[in-house]
Amino acid sequence: MSQPGINDVLKDKEENQLFPVFLKLQNFKTLLVGAGNVGLEKLEAMLHNSPDAHVTVVADRVLDQIWTLKAHHPQISIHQRSFHEEDLITKELVILATDDYELHQQIVALCKEKGILVNVADTPELCDFYLGSIVKKGNLKIAISTNGKSPTIAKRIKEVLNENIPQEIDDTLESINKLREIIPGGFSEKVKRLNEVTAGLVAKVEEPKISPKKLGWIIWLIVVAFCGVLFVTLFNQDPHFQSFIEGINPEFYKFLAAGFVFAMIDGAIGMSYGVTTTTFSLSMGIPPASASTGVHISEILSNGIAGWMHFKMGNVNKKLFKLLVVSGVIGAVAGAYILSSLEHYSHYTKPVISIYTFCLGILILRKAFLANKRAKSKTKVKEKKITKIKPLGFAGGFIDAVGGGGWGTIVLSSLIAGGRNARYSLGTVKLSRFFIALMSSLTFITMLDNLHWYVVSGLVLGSAIASPIAAKVSNKISAKSIMVAVGIIVIIASSKNIIGFITKIFSL
Repeated sequence: MSQPGINDVLKDKEENQLFPVFLKLQNFKTLLVGAGNVGLEKLEAMLHNSPDAHVTVVADRVLDQIWTLKAHHPQISIHQRSFHEEDLITKELVILATDDYELHQQIVALCKEKGILVNVADTPELCDFYLGSIVKKGNLKIAISTNGKSPTIAKRIKEVLNENIPQEIDDTLESINKLREIIPGGFSEKVKRLNEVTAGLVAKVEEPKISPKKLGWIIWLIVVAFCGVLFVTLFNQDPHFQSFIEGINPEFYKFLAAGFVFAMIDGAIGMSYGVTTTTFSLSMGIPPASASTGVHISEILSNGIAGWMHFKMGNVNKKLFKLLVVSGVIGAVAGAYILSSLEHYSHYTKPVISIYTFCLGILILRKAFLANKRAKSKTKVKEKKITKIKPLGFAGGFIDAVGGGGWGTIVLSSLIAGGRNARYSLGTVKLSRFFIALMSSLTFITMLDNLHWYVVSGLVLGSAIASPIAAKVSNKISAKSIMVAVGIIVIIASSKNIIGFITKIFSL
């Protein structure tokens, strides 16, 4: 057997020599010195991973957030005073998080004498162990270390793993655990059987039955066929459409600009195209059914392209897609049919839709400030994964057709808030939206006799021009600022329609 060469030995010494372990922190007595921002970060990390950890906090100044953590974790002890050597009695782990380097050196020396392991924030040379970045997906936990070289790199790797490992991995772990308990035989037999079962987790991913290229062609053929049939049918049957082709309505340019602006907003924040476009159309005197038709036809192409791109990148959950698209189409067709049937009563349905868009405006504002609040808070909230997909799809499709928008706002938000992976949820919702918009549009066109084609064509062309630009501009604009502006505009425009209706009633 060959002996390792000098280069191999030197290489080993240069690499990360840390030995990773997972501690049952609830079985240790831990001392945390320092209760400022760094101390808070360390305490939150410990409690997030080990909620029952016994921690004694000693500091001259204690942040309010740490007192709040104590209220939820009564096993924590807090002493608001300076460090004393007696604080080390019975302690097995020590974490130092102050800005006093000399104090840190003093405590480290005491810990060495007493055989206590110590971690010093941002001072690798004084540490016996590091607190690495942690990826947690239910029972799965991955610790990341850069050997103290760059905590920032560790955080970035954590973000990548968090984004790409689905929350559903915990379901797989639970299933494998149950299987392990029922497999007969000894240890070696269990290992062999489990290796066979889990081999698919690392095997090469099979190509989907429908390739991304084939799906792209299918979507384009559907769009072209839809546009061709629509043009021929309406040019032969609808005099209003003929007059539009022969002479452009001046209002067309207003909806062209509106389609462009609202598509840009949607590209920046991933939602609100339907609600902003519908609100604008209603304020311009367009009946609810025609307004919703314009929205859905203009969304067919954009969502088809977006859905195809997500499918190509592997961002579509096939099982979730099937559940959403079937129930969503049923809900969308039902909503479009009902709204079209009430087109002659648009003076009654218009204020109802305005109330709906008013509520969506408030929801958009709430999301803007809630997202900002969550970004500032480091406390993790455990979310229960949503399972009632069919009712969600039906409700989202129905409300989207009746209100001219809301599929993304309602369905996507519910999936993410319900613990679903954000990337897969977005891709699945975008692809299913293509079919929702297609079926809603077909229902509206079949039911309505008089469509406002300058509205439809303006929105289609405006949104088509904006789509490629929005992707490049979106990262340069504050999503919160846009959401706040959109929420306020939608609320004001909807309020105008509601107040106008109420004034009209009292004037009768």
